[in-house]
Amino acid sequence: MDAWIVQDPGPMAGRPLRRVRRAVPEPAPHELLVRVEACGVCRTDLHLAEGDLPPRRPQCTPGHEVVGRIVAMGAQVAGFALGERVGIAWLAWTCGVCEYCERGNENLCPHSRYTGWDLDGGYAPYAVANAHYVYRLPSEPPAEELAPLLCAGIIGYRALKRAELPPGGRLGIYGFGASAHLTAQLAVHAGATVHVLTRSAEARQLALDLGAASAAGAYDAPPEPLDAAILFAPVGDLVPVALAALDRGGTLSIAGIHLSDIPSLNYEKHVFQERTLRSVTANTREDGRDLFAAAETARPRIAVTRYSMAHADQALADLAADRVTGVAVLVD
Repeated sequence: MDAWIVQDPGPMAGRPLRRVRRAVPEPAPHELLVRVEACGVCRTDLHLAEGDLPPRRPQCTPGHEVVGRIVAMGAQVAGFALGERVGIAWLAWTCGVCEYCERGNENLCPHSRYTGWDLDGGYAPYAVANAHYVYRLPSEPPAEELAPLLCAGIIGYRALKRAELPPGGRLGIYGFGASAHLTAQLAVHAGATVHVLTRSAEARQLALDLGAASAAGAYDAPPEPLDAAILFAPVGDLVPVALAALDRGGTLSIAGIHLSDIPSLNYEKHVFQERTLRSVTANTREDGRDLFAAAETARPRIAVTRYSMAHADQALADLAADRVTGVAVLVD
């Protein structure tokens, strides 16, 4: 099969991705072999390709928003059927025995492994995954609409939980890419007032179309104090901006795996009055199940830009240059 790999991490202009020939992988006893129907293009893939995140495995195949059909199963797999549709997400394995796993925080497992970072992902026609970490998916929706839920959706959902938005509260969203445009819709459906702050005029218009109460520039002040905010843009300079926009007792949740340096904070302006700053690290499988249940009710509109699998490098380049509004998805 033809598969994309991160050959030489660096700026997209240097073409860090290469397309190579590889054997179709064989599932280990606990794994499923999945024929890929679609794979979302995540900003984490971009961070890996450009070297913001150090590679964990040489020449790894990116992609961790994978939708496909089971075509083979390992000898120890039970409860799945050939032809069943499943999703492969970012969290690929945890140890199950450390203190974090035992207390329900498997997202903090120090031994955890990730699809497209430690293990080959979905920028290829076939992928394997541990059967205990895949999600069963419905057969009806188009694969390209399900794929973004597997990371953009799950991480946004966890970030929203970490933001502790009160019922009917005022939520600020900084950056409006794949994850943000899904999270905003879940918040609006739950009764929140959502204000979007982002540099892209196209993204601001999309936010309004999806139900946001206002949309302005990333460094602008929202029209009212915020009960909670989520920072999706990987821009540390926005941390004090978002903190200053919070009302008393508000919480800022940072959703990204990578963030540029945060400038110094002024205690009275940014932190006092019990403002809270929180990070988001990966997700638990429970987060994923809860997200799919919430999406079934809210039925978010997913703005998809489709690319063929043969043009994965172009999809990442467009994401790097902010030419993607909504989500980019590879279809095979």
